[in-house]
Amino acid sequence: MNPEWWYWIVGGIALILAELIVPSFFIVWFGLGALIVGLLALAFDFSLPAQLATWTLASLAMVWLWFKVFKQSFQKTRAGTADGDVIGEIGLLVGAVAPFERGKVRFQRPVLGADEWVCVADAPIAAGERVRVVSIEGSFLKVGKA
Repeated sequence: MNPEWWYWIVGGIALILAELIVPSFFIVWFGLGALIVGLLALAFDFSLPAQLATWTLASLAMVWLWFKVFKQSFQKTRAGTADGDVIGEIGLLVGAVAPFERGKVRFQRPVLGADEWVCVADAPIAAGERVRVVSIEGSFLKVGKA
């Protein structure tokens, strides 16, 4: 006995909705796999083992695509990286900085999750100069001329 095509559609929708309750961003791929099997079962006559194999392969292929292809493009920020990874980064000073005064530095790509940071320096540096991150002091970056 082969399950009806709409069983797969309902099961797929249920798995996708379950993702809202259990936010792991993992169940959704099995739900999409079930939707694919439902659409294929609507178009072609599949046996139950073929449907299960198609569901397994489609789900695993989507999980693999997520982790190997798509997820990498979402991880472009460096939030959560160690301080040592930030030291040495070069940015453009958009607000002049002097001892005991704060300035602003902008980076081409996000550093610790932000493009722009408030910075301090030991020597006066004019806006428009390239600066290098020397250290992290709380929520400020300490910079020096690059």
